[in-house]
Amino acid sequence: MEEPVRVRATEVTIDGPITVRDLAERMGLSGTELIKSLIRLGIVANLNQVLDPESARVAVTEMGVKVHEVERAEGQGAARPEDRIEDEEGAVPRPPVVTVMGHVDHGKTSLLDAIRQTNVTAGEAGGITQHIGASTVDWQGKRIVFLDTPGHEAFTAMRARGARVTDIAVLVVAADDGVMPQTIEAINHARAAKVPIIVALNKIDKPNALPDRVKKQLQEHGLTPEEWGGETIVVPVSAKERTGINDLLDIIILVAEMGELKANPDRRARGIIIETRLDKGLGPVASVLVQSGTLRIGDPFVAGTAFGRVRAMVDDKGNRVEEAGPSTPVEVVGFDELPEAGDLFQGLADDKMAREIASQRDLKKREQELGTRATATLADFLSHIREGEKRQLNLVLKADVQGSLEALKQSFEKLEEPEVGIDIIHTGVGGVTESDVNLAKASEAMIIAFNVTPDASARQAAEREKVEIRTYRVIYEAIGDVKAAIKGLRAPTFREVVQGHAEVRELFRIPKVGTIAGCYVTDGKITRRSRIRVVRDGIIVQDTSIASLKHFKDDVREIAAGFECGIGLENFQDIKEGDVLEAFTVEEVRP
Repeated sequence: MEEPVRVRATEVTIDGPITVRDLAERMGLSGTELIKSLIRLGIVANLNQVLDPESARVAVTEMGVKVHEVERAEGQGAARPEDRIEDEEGAVPRPPVVTVMGHVDHGKTSLLDAIRQTNVTAGEAGGITQHIGASTVDWQGKRIVFLDTPGHEAFTAMRARGARVTDIAVLVVAADDGVMPQTIEAINHARAAKVPIIVALNKIDKPNALPDRVKKQLQEHGLTPEEWGGETIVVPVSAKERTGINDLLDIIILVAEMGELKANPDRRARGIIIETRLDKGLGPVASVLVQSGTLRIGDPFVAGTAFGRVRAMVDDKGNRVEEAGPSTPVEVVGFDELPEAGDLFQGLADDKMAREIASQRDLKKREQELGTRATATLADFLSHIREGEKRQLNLVLKADVQGSLEALKQSFEKLEEPEVGIDIIHTGVGGVTESDVNLAKASEAMIIAFNVTPDASARQAAEREKVEIRTYRVIYEAIGDVKAAIKGLRAPTFREVVQGHAEVRELFRIPKVGTIAGCYVTDGKITRRSRIRVVRDGIIVQDTSIASLKHFKDDVREIAAGFECGIGLENFQDIKEGDVLEAFTVEEVRP
């Protein structure tokens, strides 16, 4: 009798304990195939053995099959806990997790301190909290969890690793200063993460506070206050005077209730690594925000490529605890190695399974590092169009002046085709920063840089995260490349390869020759045939070629990093000390 042809499933539903036989049928595998796969994951089972739901879910996701319509987090292998639908019996309301963001010096840290002190009871010793990356506040009989790493950089770095850690973003804006560049970045980062934004209008006690002016600025960036007919709640506060803090906590509780945040405590723990440290006596220690389920002493677990068993747990007040339920931050002792912030934490059935999954992930990670490719490039995008997939092109735009930025933004918004969408995640004036690269990575976006260049840390981050940064000097070239790609006509035919950078340290005026820049090559190399960008404070002031390249008095073909040289530029004399010369070549890319 012939064995029936099996079609392997791409998605399965696991709604309770299940036998290996039934799971194999749902997955479209033979019982033998599934048993072999389970053994590789450290689970020894026969056809009639019953798997608990958590072990079955982890095993299935590690085998590359979806569970409950939840995509695997890239590079992690486990289903994202924040996206899993908590529709099972036993799901109960959980406390909200809040991130405080905003411009530097607008009072993020002061506000967190004020909130903690509001919560201090007479019995606490000065309200001293354990630094575990998050703190809990009890208000009106309900609990709120605040992440202690203010700023959108940490927030986005976690999101880039497939982790959604926040339920609500509190945007701190100083009433005397208004909306600043980092405020706009924070707004865009929170929007990209699709979390509700509450505005805390801080420093309202200052005599030069202009709340209405700030509200108008917020409205210009899409955050219209409720009293002006919008949906954004703006709460006036003073971290210094401790006023408005109670109102802010009330609003956070209200927004959380509207979000109907729920989790099931009666399952194995899932969560996010929020901080890590190496302790001399305890070894690798990590702060875990439990998002669903309950974590107990003795539980085996896996987090990224690290695994272990919970030996001890400490809460944010420094108390040793035996268990931690949903929306509870705890410091966990028992890791075999330091995981990374943003790694997904998963409680498991046994140590062997944890060890096998960590080992497999480590192997996958090495393979990905060897054969990795860009997050989002125009060439990738074009291939998706040709394959008939509906695709959205996400862009981060940076330019030298606001006028160029507006022109680019408006031009791109007009380019949308029926089968393609363009979403501009973030815009900003100035050079490309590491924060821009992190946002592009998290949003699967590419960066368009007009008349500006990435700084050293941004270049390194882009190379590491495989984020494409395309630099343009002519606005129509940028528009033309994207337009051609979304129409599926052609891939971009040229690309720039940065060769190196040199810093201008001294200027020499030579009669009949002009200005020669005495430079120090900081990285890479400068060649006689290189094109040169003159970059001043992150802005491109000239794009030209080399007229002369000398080492002392000798003409040379190239200069490597660590050496000094004299560089003369074609048709450009307005060079200044402190300028950076970026050497690059333009290569043709075959379609």
